[in-house]
Amino acid sequence: MRILFVFIFAVIYTISCFAQEQMNLNKAIQIALHKNSDLKKSINSLESFESNVQAAYGNFLPSLGAGARWDWSRSDVEGEGTIIIGGVSIPTTATTSTTRNYQASISSDWVLFNGLSNLATLSQSENDLQSAELTLQRIKQDIVFQTTSLYYDIINKQKQLKVNEDNLKWNEKNLETIRERNKLGAATLADVYQQEVATGNSELEIIITQNSLENAKNDLLYFLGVDVLEQYIFSDSLTAEENEILNVDLLADYQNITELVNEALENRHDYKSAKLNFESASDGVTIAQSGHWPSLIADGSYLWRGDNISTIDQSKTFSAGLSLRIPIFEGWSVSNRVQFAEVEAKNSEIVLTDLERDIKRQIQNTYLNLQAVRKGLLVSQRNVAAANESLKIEEEKYAIGAGKLLDVLIVNSNYTNAMSDLINAQFAYIVSSARLKYYLGVLDFTKYE
Repeated sequence: MRILFVFIFAVIYTISCFAQEQMNLNKAIQIALHKNSDLKKSINSLESFESNVQAAYGNFLPSLGAGARWDWSRSDVEGEGTIIIGGVSIPTTATTSTTRNYQASISSDWVLFNGLSNLATLSQSENDLQSAELTLQRIKQDIVFQTTSLYYDIINKQKQLKVNEDNLKWNEKNLETIRERNKLGAATLADVYQQEVATGNSELEIIITQNSLENAKNDLLYFLGVDVLEQYIFSDSLTAEENEILNVDLLADYQNITELVNEALENRHDYKSAKLNFESASDGVTIAQSGHWPSLIADGSYLWRGDNISTIDQSKTFSAGLSLRIPIFEGWSVSNRVQFAEVEAKNSEIVLTDLERDIKRQIQNTYLNLQAVRKGLLVSQRNVAAANESLKIEEEKYAIGAGKLLDVLIVNSNYTNAMSDLINAQFAYIVSSARLKYYLGVLDFTKYE
């Protein structure tokens, strides 16, 4: 019966594992790039910027309109009387008359000059469109980096859980050995109690790590825009690309921070977007200043008129003209618009300057952090080897009665901590690699689309 129960449990567990969907970094990024709400909003907003460019080109073209009108009137004159025409009295009688008037027209206006406002509006709309496109690309890079960080946080905690599980197995095995030695009189009851406490602590560490792992999974799934209750299987081993990163000095190709900063200023989409926003704000000043200039407009119309639709083409009128308007005083409204536009331009310049300073700060912090993380990775690798050797020595000493259990527990704790530190250092270096590309503006998102 017990064998049957174990078999059924194994089958159910296998089916549940197959039901869970595999999740790797590439798939996570692809999901994020399709479901992220901020990205969708940016894509939708591009249509309005494209429409603005089309409208700006339309300002250079003449407008064309058509119209039609129909009038009807009736006049009633009651009783007899006289009317005088040319000094002659003419008798009249009661009359009723009606008139009808049919009109059709085509008219056109063409702005020939409006103080360079049309040119500035076109330049501004094109800059806004390019800025929006660059912002969209930066959002994609941000999504890739955020997804990468959240994904590796999961893999890190999975590996930490594996270390804690191995530590629990070691403590359970050691507890079993000490109990047997206690029965034989080769170990004290205090040793048993110490090992039981150590085993309990290792069980607690597993519970804490499992909770942390589930929270990390929820954070990633929420960011991806999928149901956090769905179950996914995450790989617990490093890929060839990730192992290659661990063996490479990411700063080897750069002589100093200046080279990193120059590359970032050349490639960062958000910096390019901020520069275009400043140019757009400068165009806004030109548009506002155009209110001080005269405007010249050409207009023309063609009119058909008749008292019947069939005879409407018998009376035709064509007119054309030029209108020159010279602004003299408009209640300081133009000056107000100019001042407002100049403030916007100054603020855009401040945003650009602040972003440049922030990029330098980000690059410097990343440069220093990478050096520290690289050094920490190398140190952690040596610490694991040293802690493992110390654990073997203390276990052998305790086995022959030449050592204390407390010393064994201490070196085992040191070994567990060294393994945990190594895993943290590995993923810190891998994430730092993505962060460097992100801050340099070279993080590739196209391969995930």
